Amino acid sequence: MRSLVTGATGYIGGRLAPRLLEAGHAVRCLSRSAARLRDVPWAGQVEVVEGDLSDPSTLPAAFEGVDVAYFLMHSLGHRDFERIDREAARNFATAAKAAGVKRIIYLGGPEPPADEHPSAHLRSRAEVAKILLDSGVPTAVLRAPVIIGSGSASFEMLRYLTERLPVMITPRWVRNRIQPIAVRDVLRYLIRSAELPADVNRGFDIGGTDVLTYLEMMRRYARVAGLRRRVIMPLRPLSPWLSAHWVGAVTPVPNAIARPLVGSLIHEAFAHEHDIARYIPDEGLLGFDESVRLALGKVRDANVETRWSTAVGRDAAAEPLPSDPDWSGGSIYVDERRRVVDAPPRALWRVIEGVGGENGWYSFPLAWSVRGWLDRLVGGVGLRRGRRDRNHLFVGEALDWWRVEEIKPGELLRLRAEMKVPGRAWLEMSAEPGPDGTSVYRQRAIFVPRGLAGHAYWASVVPFHGIIFSGMARNIAKGATTLPPGAAGPAQPATPPTPAGPAR
Repeated sequence: MRSLVTGATGYIGGRLAPRLLEAGHAVRCLSRSAARLRDVPWAGQVEVVEGDLSDPSTLPAAFEGVDVAYFLMHSLGHRDFERIDREAARNFATAAKAAGVKRIIYLGGPEPPADEHPSAHLRSRAEVAKILLDSGVPTAVLRAPVIIGSGSASFEMLRYLTERLPVMITPRWVRNRIQPIAVRDVLRYLIRSAELPADVNRGFDIGGTDVLTYLEMMRRYARVAGLRRRVIMPLRPLSPWLSAHWVGAVTPVPNAIARPLVGSLIHEAFAHEHDIARYIPDEGLLGFDESVRLALGKVRDANVETRWSTAVGRDAAAEPLPSDPDWSGGSIYVDERRRVVDAPPRALWRVIEGVGGENGWYSFPLAWSVRGWLDRLVGGVGLRRGRRDRNHLFVGEALDWWRVEEIKPGELLRLRAEMKVPGRAWLEMSAEPGPDGTSVYRQRAIFVPRGLAGHAYWASVVPFHGIIFSGMARNIAKGATTLPPGAAGPAQPATPPTPAGPAR
Protein backbone atom coordinates (compact mmCIF):
# COMPACT_ATOMS: atom_id res chain seq x y z
CA MET A 1 0.00 0.00 0.00
CA ARG A 2 1.36 3.42 -0.96
CA SER A 3 0.54 6.19 1.51
CA LEU A 4 0.97 9.93 1.10
CA VAL A 5 1.67 11.90 4.29
CA THR A 6 1.21 15.65 4.33
CA GLY A 7 2.51 17.52 7.36
CA ALA A 8 5.42 15.08 7.75
CA THR A 9 7.48 17.79 9.48
CA GLY A 10 4.71 18.33 12.03
CA TYR A 11 3.95 16.72 15.35
CA ILE A 12 1.73 13.87 14.15
CA GLY A 13 3.12 13.46 10.63
CA GLY A 14 6.71 13.16 11.85
CA ARG A 15 5.67 10.28 14.10
CA LEU A 16 3.27 8.63 11.65
CA ALA A 17 5.63 8.26 8.68
CA PRO A 18 8.12 5.86 10.35
CA ARG A 19 5.29 3.80 11.82
CA LEU A 20 3.67 3.43 8.43
CA LEU A 21 7.01 2.10 7.20
CA GLU A 22 7.03 -0.40 10.07
CA ALA A 23 3.50 -1.48 9.05
CA GLY A 24 4.73 -2.27 5.52
CA HIS A 25 3.53 0.85 3.68
CA ALA A 26 5.46 2.53 0.92
CA VAL A 27 5.52 6.14 2.16
CA ARG A 28 5.64 9.34 0.16
CA CYS A 29 5.88 12.69 1.95
CA LEU A 30 4.68 15.98 0.54
CA SER A 31 6.72 18.96 1.74
CA ARG A 32 7.29 22.50 0.54
CA SER A 33 11.01 21.84 0.99
CA ALA A 34 12.64 18.40 0.79
CA ALA A 35 15.53 19.76 2.87
CA ARG A 36 13.27 19.88 5.93
CA LEU A 37 13.14 16.08 5.93
CA ARG A 38 16.80 15.55 5.12
CA ASP A 39 17.94 14.81 8.67
CA VAL A 40 15.13 12.62 10.00
CA PRO A 41 16.31 9.03 10.71
CA TRP A 42 13.87 7.55 8.18
CA ALA A 43 14.67 9.99 5.34
CA GLY A 44 16.26 7.30 3.18
CA GLN A 45 13.21 5.04 3.42
CA VAL A 46 10.58 7.44 2.10
CA GLU A 47 10.00 9.27 -1.16
CA VAL A 48 9.85 13.04 -0.76
CA VAL A 49 7.96 15.14 -3.29
CA GLU A 50 8.13 18.92 -3.14
CA GLY A 51 4.78 20.61 -3.40
CA ASP A 52 2.46 23.08 -1.72
CA LEU A 53 -1.19 22.45 -0.88
CA SER A 54 -1.86 26.11 -1.66
CA ASP A 55 -0.65 25.57 -5.24
CA PRO A 56 -2.73 22.89 -7.08
CA SER A 57 -0.22 22.68 -9.96
CA THR A 58 2.38 21.10 -7.64
CA LEU A 59 0.15 18.26 -6.42
CA PRO A 60 -0.40 15.70 -9.25
CA ALA A 61 3.08 14.19 -8.90
CA ALA A 62 2.58 13.74 -5.16
CA PHE A 63 -0.77 11.93 -5.52
CA GLU A 64 0.12 9.72 -8.48
CA GLY A 65 -0.20 6.02 -7.60
CA VAL A 66 -1.27 6.73 -4.00
CA ASP A 67 -3.74 4.41 -2.24
CA VAL A 68 -4.18 6.31 1.05
CA ALA A 69 -3.64 10.05 1.60
CA TYR A 70 -3.26 11.56 5.07
CA PHE A 71 -4.28 15.18 5.60
CA LEU A 72 -2.34 16.20 8.72
CA MET A 73 -1.48 19.82 8.10
CA HIS A 74 -2.95 22.81 9.91
CA SER A 75 -2.05 26.46 10.02
CA LEU A 76 -2.52 27.41 13.66
CA GLY A 77 -0.18 30.28 14.33
CA HIS A 78 -1.21 32.13 11.17
CA ARG A 79 -3.66 35.00 11.48
CA ASP A 80 -5.89 33.66 8.69
CA PHE A 81 -5.49 29.94 9.45
CA GLU A 82 -9.15 29.19 8.62
CA ARG A 83 -8.76 30.40 5.02
CA ILE A 84 -5.40 28.67 4.57
CA ASP A 85 -6.71 25.32 5.80
CA ARG A 86 -9.92 25.64 3.76
CA GLU A 87 -7.98 26.19 0.52
CA ALA A 88 -5.50 23.42 1.35
CA ALA A 89 -8.34 20.95 1.99
CA ARG A 90 -10.06 21.80 -1.30
CA ASN A 91 -6.85 21.40 -3.29
CA PHE A 92 -6.03 18.16 -1.45
CA ALA A 93 -9.50 16.71 -2.12
CA THR A 94 -9.42 17.65 -5.81
CA ALA A 95 -5.97 16.14 -6.35
CA ALA A 96 -6.91 12.95 -4.49
CA LYS A 97 -10.07 12.50 -6.57
CA ALA A 98 -8.23 13.10 -9.84
CA ALA A 99 -5.48 10.59 -8.95
CA GLY A 100 -7.92 7.83 -7.96
CA VAL A 101 -6.87 7.72 -4.31
CA LYS A 102 -8.84 5.01 -2.50
CA ARG A 103 -9.01 6.64 0.95
CA ILE A 104 -8.44 9.95 2.68
CA ILE A 105 -7.68 10.02 6.42
CA TYR A 106 -7.93 13.26 8.39
CA LEU A 107 -7.09 13.92 12.03
CA GLY A 108 -9.54 16.57 13.15
CA GLY A 109 -10.92 17.94 16.39
CA PRO A 110 -14.03 17.27 18.47
CA GLU A 111 -17.38 18.57 17.32
CA PRO A 112 -18.93 21.10 19.71
CA PRO A 113 -22.67 20.80 20.45
CA ALA A 114 -24.83 22.24 17.67
CA ASP A 115 -26.39 24.82 20.00
CA GLU A 116 -23.04 26.42 20.86
CA HIS A 117 -21.01 28.98 18.96
CA PRO A 118 -17.83 27.05 18.09
CA SER A 119 -14.33 28.42 18.51
CA ALA A 120 -12.43 29.35 15.35
CA HIS A 121 -10.15 26.36 15.83
CA LEU A 122 -12.95 23.78 16.04
CA ARG A 123 -14.97 25.57 13.35
CA SER A 124 -12.01 25.27 10.98
CA ARG A 125 -11.46 21.59 11.82
CA ALA A 126 -15.15 20.84 11.13
CA GLU A 127 -15.03 22.77 7.84
CA VAL A 128 -11.98 20.83 6.64
CA ALA A 129 -13.66 17.56 7.61
CA LYS A 130 -16.76 18.40 5.54
CA ILE A 131 -14.67 19.34 2.49
CA LEU A 132 -12.85 16.01 2.61
CA LEU A 133 -16.00 13.97 3.29
CA ASP A 134 -17.66 15.61 0.27
CA SER A 135 -14.66 14.96 -1.99
CA GLY A 136 -15.98 11.79 -3.60
CA VAL A 137 -13.09 9.83 -2.06
CA PRO A 138 -13.96 7.58 0.92
CA THR A 139 -12.79 9.55 3.96
CA ALA A 140 -12.26 8.74 7.61
CA VAL A 141 -12.24 11.73 9.95
CA LEU A 142 -10.78 10.96 13.37
CA ARG A 143 -11.99 13.52 15.91
CA ALA A 144 -9.42 13.69 18.70
CA PRO A 145 -9.56 15.95 21.78
CA VAL A 146 -6.38 16.74 23.78
CA ILE A 147 -3.48 14.55 22.58
CA ILE A 148 -1.05 13.49 25.32
CA GLY A 149 2.56 13.34 24.17
CA SER A 150 5.68 15.46 24.37
CA GLY A 151 5.48 18.04 21.59
CA SER A 152 1.70 18.20 21.36
CA ALA A 153 0.72 21.85 21.82
CA SER A 154 -2.22 20.92 24.06
CA PHE A 155 -0.01 18.72 26.24
CA GLU A 156 2.72 21.36 26.45
CA MET A 157 0.18 23.90 27.72
CA LEU A 158 -0.89 21.42 30.40
CA ARG A 159 2.74 20.62 31.28
CA TYR A 160 3.96 24.20 31.66
CA LEU A 161 0.89 25.47 33.51
CA THR A 162 1.05 22.65 36.05
CA GLU A 163 4.82 22.66 36.55
CA ARG A 164 5.29 26.41 36.82
CA LEU A 165 2.31 27.37 38.98
CA PRO A 166 1.86 25.57 42.31
CA VAL A 167 -1.00 27.97 43.01
CA MET A 168 -3.12 29.32 40.19
CA ILE A 169 -6.30 31.21 39.46
CA THR A 170 -7.86 29.64 36.39
CA PRO A 171 -10.73 30.33 33.99
CA ARG A 172 -14.01 28.50 34.52
CA TRP A 173 -13.41 26.20 31.53
CA VAL A 174 -11.07 24.11 33.71
CA ARG A 175 -14.26 22.37 34.90
CA ASN A 176 -15.19 21.27 31.37
CA ARG A 177 -14.95 17.54 30.63
CA ILE A 178 -12.27 16.28 28.24
CA GLN A 179 -11.36 12.77 27.04
CA PRO A 180 -7.58 12.95 26.40
CA ILE A 181 -5.89 10.34 24.23
CA ALA A 182 -2.28 9.14 24.08
CA VAL A 183 -0.41 9.96 20.88
CA ARG A 184 0.42 6.25 20.59
CA ASP A 185 -3.28 5.43 20.33
CA VAL A 186 -3.88 8.24 17.84
CA LEU A 187 -1.17 6.81 15.59
CA ARG A 188 -2.64 3.31 15.84
CA TYR A 189 -6.04 4.62 14.74
CA LEU A 190 -4.47 6.53 11.85
CA ILE A 191 -2.59 3.48 10.59
CA ARG A 192 -5.47 1.03 10.97
CA SER A 193 -7.92 3.43 9.30
CA ALA A 194 -6.19 2.64 6.02
CA GLU A 195 -7.89 -0.80 6.24
CA LEU A 196 -11.46 0.52 6.59
CA PRO A 197 -14.02 -0.83 4.11
CA ALA A 198 -14.43 1.24 0.96
CA ASP A 199 -18.01 2.22 1.85
CA VAL A 200 -16.98 3.95 5.10
CA ASN A 201 -17.15 7.72 4.65
CA ARG A 202 -17.72 9.35 8.02
CA GLY A 203 -16.24 10.81 11.18
CA PHE A 204 -15.34 8.90 14.35
CA ASP A 205 -14.83 10.19 17.88
CA ILE A 206 -11.64 8.82 19.43
CA GLY A 207 -10.41 9.19 23.00
CA GLY A 208 -8.64 7.43 25.82
CA THR A 209 -10.22 5.57 28.73
CA ASP A 210 -10.66 8.57 31.07
CA VAL A 211 -13.07 11.49 30.93
CA LEU A 212 -11.67 14.26 33.14
CA THR A 213 -12.03 17.96 33.74
CA TYR A 214 -9.04 20.11 32.85
CA LEU A 215 -8.66 20.75 36.58
CA GLU A 216 -8.43 17.00 37.22
CA MET A 217 -5.91 16.68 34.41
CA MET A 218 -3.64 19.29 36.01
CA ARG A 219 -3.85 17.65 39.42
CA ARG A 220 -3.21 14.16 38.05
CA TYR A 221 -0.34 15.46 35.93
CA ALA A 222 1.21 16.90 39.09
CA ARG A 223 0.88 13.56 40.87
CA VAL A 224 2.45 11.59 38.00
CA ALA A 225 5.25 14.16 37.65
CA GLY A 226 6.04 13.96 41.36
CA LEU A 227 4.93 17.52 42.11
CA ARG A 228 3.10 18.72 45.18
CA ARG A 229 -0.67 18.99 44.94
CA ARG A 230 -1.61 22.08 42.94
CA VAL A 231 -3.97 24.66 44.45
CA ILE A 232 -6.32 25.63 41.63
CA MET A 233 -9.07 28.23 42.00
CA PRO A 234 -11.40 28.65 38.99
CA LEU A 235 -12.41 32.29 38.42
CA ARG A 236 -15.61 32.90 36.53
CA PRO A 237 -14.86 36.32 34.92
CA LEU A 238 -11.62 35.12 33.23
CA SER A 239 -12.62 35.20 29.54
CA PRO A 240 -11.07 33.04 26.79
CA TRP A 241 -9.22 36.13 25.51
CA LEU A 242 -7.72 36.79 28.94
CA SER A 243 -7.09 33.08 29.36
CA ALA A 244 -5.01 32.99 26.18
CA HIS A 245 -2.84 35.86 27.42
CA TRP A 246 -2.52 34.15 30.81
CA VAL A 247 -1.32 30.96 29.07
CA GLY A 248 1.06 33.02 26.94
CA ALA A 249 2.54 34.69 30.00
CA VAL A 250 3.12 31.44 31.90
CA THR A 251 4.11 29.07 29.08
CA PRO A 252 6.41 29.32 26.06
CA VAL A 253 3.59 28.19 23.74
CA PRO A 254 3.24 31.08 21.23
CA ASN A 255 0.16 33.27 21.68
CA ALA A 256 -0.85 32.68 18.06
CA ILE A 257 -1.23 28.97 18.90
CA ALA A 258 -2.43 29.33 22.47
CA ARG A 259 -5.34 31.63 21.54
CA PRO A 260 -7.23 29.21 19.27
CA LEU A 261 -6.44 26.23 21.52
CA VAL A 262 -7.70 28.01 24.63
CA GLY A 263 -10.73 29.15 22.67
CA SER A 264 -11.59 25.53 21.92
CA LEU A 265 -11.44 24.60 25.62
CA ILE A 266 -14.67 26.49 26.26
CA HIS A 267 -16.35 23.39 24.76
CA GLU A 268 -16.46 20.00 26.40
CA ALA A 269 -14.55 17.45 24.35
CA PHE A 270 -15.34 13.79 24.90
CA ALA A 271 -16.47 10.95 22.67
CA HIS A 272 -20.21 10.85 22.02
CA GLU A 273 -19.86 7.55 20.18
CA HIS A 274 -17.28 4.80 19.92
CA ASP A 275 -18.19 3.32 16.55
CA ILE A 276 -14.52 3.11 15.57
CA ALA A 277 -14.31 0.00 17.76
CA ARG A 278 -16.44 -1.90 15.18
CA TYR A 279 -13.52 -1.62 12.77
CA ILE A 280 -10.46 -1.11 15.01
CA PRO A 281 -10.43 -3.00 18.34
CA ASP A 282 -9.44 -0.96 21.39
CA GLU A 283 -6.44 -3.23 22.11
CA GLY A 284 -5.64 -1.66 25.46
CA LEU A 285 -6.28 2.05 25.07
CA LEU A 286 -4.14 4.00 27.53
CA GLY A 287 -5.54 6.01 30.40
CA PHE A 288 -4.47 9.54 31.24
CA ASP A 289 -1.90 8.68 33.92
CA GLU A 290 -0.11 6.11 31.77
CA SER A 291 -0.10 8.51 28.81
CA VAL A 292 1.55 11.19 30.94
CA ARG A 293 4.12 8.70 32.28
CA LEU A 294 5.10 7.88 28.71
CA ALA A 295 5.30 11.55 27.73
CA LEU A 296 7.48 12.33 30.75
CA GLY A 297 9.76 9.34 30.22
CA LYS A 298 8.68 7.49 33.36
CA VAL A 299 8.13 4.16 31.58
CA ARG A 300 10.72 1.82 30.14
CA ASP A 301 9.99 -0.54 27.25
CA ALA A 302 11.84 -2.43 24.58
CA ASN A 303 11.93 0.53 22.20
CA VAL A 304 13.50 3.01 24.60
CA GLU A 305 16.44 5.04 23.39
CA THR A 306 19.18 5.87 25.90
CA ARG A 307 20.48 9.26 24.85
CA TRP A 308 20.44 11.89 27.60
CA SER A 309 17.20 13.51 26.48
CA THR A 310 15.39 10.20 26.98
CA ALA A 311 17.65 8.67 29.56
CA VAL A 312 14.89 7.57 31.91
CA GLY A 313 12.87 5.97 29.14
CA ARG A 314 10.17 7.15 26.76
CA ASP A 315 7.65 5.49 24.55
CA ALA A 316 8.85 5.90 20.98
CA ALA A 317 5.73 7.85 19.98
CA ALA A 318 5.63 10.04 23.08
CA GLU A 319 9.28 11.14 23.07
CA PRO A 320 10.47 14.47 21.62
CA LEU A 321 11.66 14.66 18.03
CA PRO A 322 14.21 17.11 16.57
CA SER A 323 11.45 18.45 14.31
CA ASP A 324 9.26 19.48 17.28
CA PRO A 325 9.09 23.22 17.99
CA ASP A 326 11.63 24.74 20.36
CA TRP A 327 8.97 25.48 22.97
CA SER A 328 7.93 21.84 23.31
CA GLY A 329 9.40 19.05 25.40
CA GLY A 330 9.50 20.90 28.71
CA SER A 331 12.21 23.18 30.05
CA ILE A 332 15.81 22.03 29.65
CA TYR A 333 18.73 24.08 30.97
CA VAL A 334 22.18 23.53 29.53
CA ASP A 335 25.63 24.81 30.50
CA GLU A 336 27.97 24.01 27.62
CA ARG A 337 31.77 24.45 27.41
CA ARG A 338 34.26 23.76 24.61
CA ARG A 339 38.06 23.94 24.58
CA VAL A 340 40.73 23.07 22.02
CA VAL A 341 43.38 20.92 23.72
CA ASP A 342 47.00 20.72 22.63
CA ALA A 343 47.09 16.96 23.19
CA PRO A 344 45.76 13.90 21.35
CA PRO A 345 42.27 12.59 22.14
CA ARG A 346 43.67 9.53 23.97
CA ALA A 347 45.42 11.79 26.49
CA LEU A 348 42.28 13.88 26.95
CA TRP A 349 40.24 10.72 27.47
CA ARG A 350 42.58 9.52 30.22
CA VAL A 351 41.82 12.69 32.17
CA ILE A 352 38.07 12.50 31.51
CA GLU A 353 37.84 8.88 32.63
CA GLY A 354 39.80 9.70 35.78
CA VAL A 355 37.25 12.18 37.08
CA GLY A 356 35.81 11.90 40.59
CA GLY A 357 36.68 9.90 43.68
CA GLU A 358 40.23 10.45 44.89
CA ASN A 359 41.05 12.27 41.66
CA GLY A 360 38.48 14.98 42.39
CA TRP A 361 36.43 17.06 39.97
CA TYR A 362 39.23 19.26 38.62
CA SER A 363 37.90 22.55 39.97
CA PHE A 364 37.16 24.36 43.24
CA PRO A 365 37.39 21.31 45.58
CA LEU A 366 35.86 23.23 48.48
CA ALA A 367 32.71 24.00 46.46
CA TRP A 368 32.28 20.33 45.52
CA SER A 369 32.79 19.31 49.15
CA VAL A 370 30.26 21.82 50.45
CA ARG A 371 27.73 20.68 47.86
CA GLY A 372 28.34 17.09 48.95
CA TRP A 373 27.80 17.95 52.63
CA LEU A 374 24.57 19.79 51.79
CA ASP A 375 23.35 16.81 49.82
CA ARG A 376 23.95 14.47 52.75
CA LEU A 377 22.12 16.86 55.10
CA VAL A 378 18.94 16.44 53.02
CA GLY A 379 19.31 12.66 52.77
CA GLY A 380 21.33 12.44 49.56
CA VAL A 381 24.36 10.30 48.80
CA GLY A 382 26.88 13.15 48.86
CA LEU A 383 30.42 12.51 47.65
CA ARG A 384 31.13 9.60 49.96
CA ARG A 385 30.67 6.81 47.39
CA GLY A 386 33.84 7.69 45.47
CA ARG A 387 34.81 5.34 42.63
CA ARG A 388 35.81 1.66 42.54
CA ASP A 389 38.70 1.88 40.11
CA ARG A 390 41.09 4.82 39.95
CA ASN A 391 41.57 4.64 36.17
CA HIS A 392 38.53 2.99 34.61
CA LEU A 393 34.76 3.51 34.74
CA PHE A 394 31.98 1.13 33.79
CA VAL A 395 28.33 1.66 32.82
CA GLY A 396 25.99 1.37 35.81
CA GLU A 397 28.51 2.00 38.59
CA ALA A 398 28.35 4.79 41.16
CA LEU A 399 30.74 7.73 40.93
CA ASP A 400 30.36 10.02 43.96
CA TRP A 401 26.80 11.36 43.59
CA TRP A 402 26.61 10.37 39.92
CA ARG A 403 25.72 7.14 38.14
CA VAL A 404 27.67 6.23 34.99
CA GLU A 405 24.98 6.10 32.35
CA GLU A 406 26.99 5.70 29.15
CA ILE A 407 30.60 5.30 28.07
CA LYS A 408 31.98 5.29 24.56
CA PRO A 409 35.65 4.53 25.25
CA GLY A 410 37.88 7.32 24.06
CA GLU A 411 34.89 9.49 23.11
CA LEU A 412 32.08 10.09 25.62
CA LEU A 413 31.30 9.84 29.32
CA ARG A 414 27.75 10.56 30.46
CA LEU A 415 26.86 10.74 34.15
CA ARG A 416 23.36 10.91 35.66
CA ALA A 417 22.98 12.79 38.93
CA GLU A 418 21.73 11.00 42.03
CA MET A 419 22.04 13.91 44.43
CA LYS A 420 18.87 15.46 45.86
CA VAL A 421 17.72 18.05 43.34
CA PRO A 422 14.24 19.16 42.18
CA GLY A 423 14.64 17.67 38.72
CA ARG A 424 16.96 15.45 36.67
CA ALA A 425 20.56 16.28 35.82
CA TRP A 426 23.33 14.91 33.62
CA LEU A 427 26.99 15.75 33.03
CA GLU A 428 28.57 14.91 29.67
CA MET A 429 32.29 15.02 28.84
CA SER A 430 33.62 14.11 25.41
CA ALA A 431 36.88 14.05 23.45
CA GLU A 432 37.00 14.64 19.70
CA PRO A 433 39.94 14.66 17.27
CA GLY A 434 41.20 18.09 16.30
CA PRO A 435 43.61 19.26 13.60
CA ASP A 436 47.35 18.53 13.75
CA GLY A 437 47.27 16.10 16.66
CA THR A 438 45.08 18.27 18.89
CA SER A 439 41.71 17.41 20.35
CA VAL A 440 38.48 19.17 21.29
CA TYR A 441 36.99 18.87 24.76
CA ARG A 442 33.21 19.30 25.09
CA GLN A 443 31.36 19.51 28.38
CA ARG A 444 27.63 19.80 29.00
CA ALA A 445 25.70 20.09 32.25
CA ILE A 446 22.02 19.38 31.57
CA PHE A 447 19.15 20.00 33.98
CA VAL A 448 15.45 19.20 33.52
CA PRO A 449 13.61 21.03 36.33
CA ARG A 450 10.65 19.62 38.24
CA GLY A 451 8.13 22.25 39.16
CA LEU A 452 8.78 25.82 40.25
CA ALA A 453 11.42 24.61 42.74
CA GLY A 454 13.44 23.19 39.84
CA HIS A 455 13.51 26.51 38.00
CA ALA A 456 14.46 28.31 41.22
CA TYR A 457 17.23 25.79 41.89
CA TRP A 458 18.80 26.33 38.47
CA ALA A 459 18.63 30.10 38.88
CA SER A 460 20.39 29.78 42.25
CA VAL A 461 23.32 27.72 40.92
CA VAL A 462 23.88 29.49 37.61
CA PRO A 463 26.15 32.16 39.18
CA PHE A 464 28.53 29.42 40.34
CA HIS A 465 28.70 27.64 37.00
CA GLY A 466 31.05 30.22 35.55
CA ILE A 467 33.56 29.36 38.26
CA ILE A 468 33.05 25.62 38.67
CA PHE A 469 32.32 24.40 35.16
CA SER A 470 34.67 26.77 33.35
CA GLY A 471 37.43 25.82 35.80
CA MET A 472 36.66 22.17 35.28
CA ALA A 473 36.95 22.47 31.49
CA ARG A 474 40.15 24.49 31.80
CA ASN A 475 41.82 22.05 34.19
CA ILE A 476 40.82 18.96 32.22
CA ALA A 477 42.38 20.50 29.13
CA LYS A 478 45.49 21.44 31.09
CA GLY A 479 45.71 17.96 32.62
CA ALA A 480 45.68 16.34 29.17
CA THR A 481 48.62 18.48 27.99
CA THR A 482 50.74 17.66 31.07
CA LEU A 483 50.28 13.88 31.14
CA PRO A 484 53.61 12.00 30.96
CA PRO A 485 54.21 10.59 27.45
CA GLY A 486 53.84 7.02 28.67
CA ALA A 487 50.42 7.75 30.13
CA ALA A 488 49.05 9.14 26.89
CA GLY A 489 48.65 5.79 25.17
CA PRO A 490 45.31 4.17 24.53
CA ALA A 491 43.50 2.94 27.62
CA GLN A 492 43.93 -0.78 28.16
CA PRO A 493 40.74 -2.79 28.33
CA ALA A 494 39.76 -3.79 31.84
CA THR A 495 37.30 -6.28 33.29
CA PRO A 496 34.36 -4.56 34.94
CA PRO A 497 34.16 -5.20 38.67
CA THR A 498 31.22 -7.13 40.03
CA PRO A 499 28.48 -4.57 40.72
CA ALA A 500 27.69 -3.96 44.37
CA GLY A 501 24.03 -3.52 43.58
CA PRO A 502 21.62 -2.58 40.80
CA ALA A 503 22.09 0.77 39.08
CA ARG A 504 19.56 3.22 40.30
